[in-house]
Amino acid sequence: MQNFTIETDADGIALVTFDVPGRSMNTLSDAVIAELPDLIETLKNDGAIKGVVLCSGKASGFCAGADLGDLGRAAGSRIAPPPLSALFRRLEVLGKPVAVALEGLALGGGLELALSCHYRVAADSPKVRLGLPEVTVGLLPGAGGTQRLPRLTGVAKALPLLLEGRPLDPAKALALGVVDELVPADETVAAAKRWLREKGDPVARWDRKDYRLPGGLPYSAGGMQAFIMANATLRKRTFGNYPAPENILKCVFEGVQVPIDAGLKIETNYFLNTFATPQAKGMVRSLFLSKQALDKGDRSAKIVAPASVAVIGAGMMGAGIAYSQALKGINTILVDVSEAAAEKGKDYARKLVAGDVAKGRLSEAAGAALLDRIIATADYAKLADADLVVEAVFEDVALKHEITRRVQAVAGPGIIIGSNTSTLPITGLAQASERPENFVGIHFFSPVDKMHLVEIIRGAKTSEETVARATAYAMALGKTPIVVNDSRGFYTSRCFGTYIYEGLEMLMEGIPPALIDNAGRMTGMPRGPLELTDDVAVDLTVRIAGQTRSALGDAYQGRPYEAVLEKLVALGRSGRKVGAGFYDYPAGAPKRLWRGLADLVPAAPATLPDVAALKQRLLHRQALEAARCVDEGVIADPRAADVGAIMGWGFAPWTGGPLSCIDAIGTAAFVAQCDRLAEQHGERFTPPPGLRAMAADGRGYYAALDAA
Repeated sequence: MQNFTIETDADGIALVTFDVPGRSMNTLSDAVIAELPDLIETLKNDGAIKGVVLCSGKASGFCAGADLGDLGRAAGSRIAPPPLSALFRRLEVLGKPVAVALEGLALGGGLELALSCHYRVAADSPKVRLGLPEVTVGLLPGAGGTQRLPRLTGVAKALPLLLEGRPLDPAKALALGVVDELVPADETVAAAKRWLREKGDPVARWDRKDYRLPGGLPYSAGGMQAFIMANATLRKRTFGNYPAPENILKCVFEGVQVPIDAGLKIETNYFLNTFATPQAKGMVRSLFLSKQALDKGDRSAKIVAPASVAVIGAGMMGAGIAYSQALKGINTILVDVSEAAAEKGKDYARKLVAGDVAKGRLSEAAGAALLDRIIATADYAKLADADLVVEAVFEDVALKHEITRRVQAVAGPGIIIGSNTSTLPITGLAQASERPENFVGIHFFSPVDKMHLVEIIRGAKTSEETVARATAYAMALGKTPIVVNDSRGFYTSRCFGTYIYEGLEMLMEGIPPALIDNAGRMTGMPRGPLELTDDVAVDLTVRIAGQTRSALGDAYQGRPYEAVLEKLVALGRSGRKVGAGFYDYPAGAPKRLWRGLADLVPAAPATLPDVAALKQRLLHRQALEAARCVDEGVIADPRAADVGAIMGWGFAPWTGGPLSCIDAIGTAAFVAQCDRLAEQHGERFTPPPGLRAMAADGRGYYAALDAA
């Protein structure tokens, strides 16, 4: 065996070390799964072995679950992954007691392997995380997780872990009964051996005749309440878009009512059914494989991340960028119009550091060191030694031009200037630069410290080295970079805007605002179009329209809803930031739609459109804009388009992203649907020529990647 070693001591305890060669983390690859039958047979038939301890040879932890590459190939080929459930059950009924020593991560199939052991010892360490995150990528635990976890904890405690996929820390895992013992780090193996010598029960608790499900079966009072609440919460959160959580609920409901072997068969059937869905294919590809590929970047590029970065503008975005840099060890110069304004921006970092120190996530010394890496100043002369300057000022072309000139006056000739703009074309902003080849767009998303996407925008004259250096900078911050070509709104803002604009088009048709926002949430978007307009800020939307009007001149085609937005701003209703927009935001109470909105928009039609039709308009409008971006060369890689959409503006994750959505519908069917929408609602739904050509040829966006 290449992935497991066995050492048996004088007490007859076999220490099985799981250590995949050449990997920093153990995963359940096809090669590992192929060795498991031999491992189990050896443990079973070796008479010298009286008990078994499983442990990891990796400092990173026990096992992170399924191998991403193998899982992706299986999803792409529609070949189901090898059956782990039966293998883990063979380990569980080995006839010899099996304990597992957990250090670091035990996720997905890694935790399912641990659950099939008779005793679980975990290190009492902040590095330990235990969980079943399969639902977050459109799958369900298929190696016993939906059966063993509720049998350990009871249904009411297991369902949130299965349906949300959030990991547990050691203390919570112990309190729930997921692990049996906590010990100091590096003492887990010794504790597991001690249990084997002193107790060493080889029978799982659910295999005993006196076993009773904690909290009661589904038809008991407690069990029924758990399923009623879980089902209601699930529908509210997912709107039926995700097969995986629904199938998890069915697995648990059906499985806990029968013996464990029958329950495992039920789980396997639901796993295979879920694995075959387009939602699973799209989510595994985009949220696992594509994101991983983008995170790694171009390994052939020998670009070193910057050691010192200046941030111009200490507002919300600049303050977030400064904190994110300092967190990753980058020396940061935070510049604003006055030192007081710059210090106010640094307060954001102070607040986050104080919170982390209070929660024990950061030592006081480490927190102080982080803050020392941020120099708040109004003195541009301090930019002289910076490797990169990120401009994060107000969305105004003239102001951004002025900042560029001031930076160039003090910085060296090799300085890279990155503009954090969400809509303004980089080629136009670079006109103020003496070296436009060193000018690039670096579009962060708010809040910077929580949003993990960065859009790198290549202007007409931006050099490839500048793009590479900006990408390396984003990766140094722990962000996922996508590289796009220049366009008004680039890729993310341009596509995201269509979601808001289509909601506003509906408003001008007289469709009730509550129906518009509910339809938006029902598509799988995080919020409705009108809610998001308030969040983004109504006045910002008006200002962006004004900038576009100025840039395009007579070519600009305004829309009727712009007058409504301008009236809202004139009434002081600029959005959530001022407590008034499309919604009112009363203190201490839920937001509610502003009643005065009815006076600004047309009355509702006699017959309201079907909700399904509204959902289709909202999703297709965004996906169509993504297709146009591909057609126009704004974005080339479908992986970047889909990952950027999900991470950047929350495009319905169940689809796998807008291009995956088109592929799942079928390019020909999607084009036909858009043509019908264009007849009903206008040319904004007209498919671009490239998409029509793909539809005619029967090709999809991922055809070339899938073939490779």
